[in-house]
Amino acid sequence: MFGSQFYHQSLRRYIIMFGNMFNYIVVRRYDANGNNIQAGAVPLAYGPKEKFLVRISQDPNLDQQVAMQLPRLGFEMTTLNYDGTRRLQGLNRNVKVTTDEDKLDFNYAPVPYDFNFSLSVYVRNTEDGTQIVEQILPFFTPDFTVTVNVNPKLDQKYDLPIILNSVNTTTDYEGSMGDGTTRLIVWDLEF
Repeated sequence: MFGSQFYHQSLRRYIIMFGNMFNYIVVRRYDANGNNIQAGAVPLAYGPKEKFLVRISQDPNLDQQVAMQLPRLGFEMTTLNYDGTRRLQGLNRNVKVTTDEDKLDFNYAPVPYDFNFSLSVYVRNTEDGTQIVEQILPFFTPDFTVTVNVNPKLDQKYDLPIILNSVNTTTDYEGSMGDGTTRLIVWDLEF
């Protein structure tokens, strides 16, 4: 656009940064005496919520050769919204001296956008869901600040607040609700 191509991979870096915050979530299972009998990392993948729900509904017992493991986390960037209240003067430039003394690397002031992400937690039982959510919620009061190197070529690092806007849960029952057979519990966290 406007005669020059550029690509700093900024959007890609924001998506990776968001996903990396949830890479190390662990679920533990205990016996009746409170002894830890099993522990496992919760897998994380990028993709729309519907993709995971369709995959789970196609194999409700999750017993196919290549089955989806539960619990599982899925996230996606849902919207980008311009925020004019944070707008800077458009001709401001970030500059860095290059190895060639006659040239400067630069880019203009960033355009202020709010990125909205959705994180979904898929579990079979309530205990797994509450363990996962309890490992996330204490860090967001309601925000958590992360430093991102948006443009490594210019060494531009920004502190980005990640704000937890809402937490909702839904339970999809198999059969009648009276028999207590739970099919799937989903926690949706909006950032």
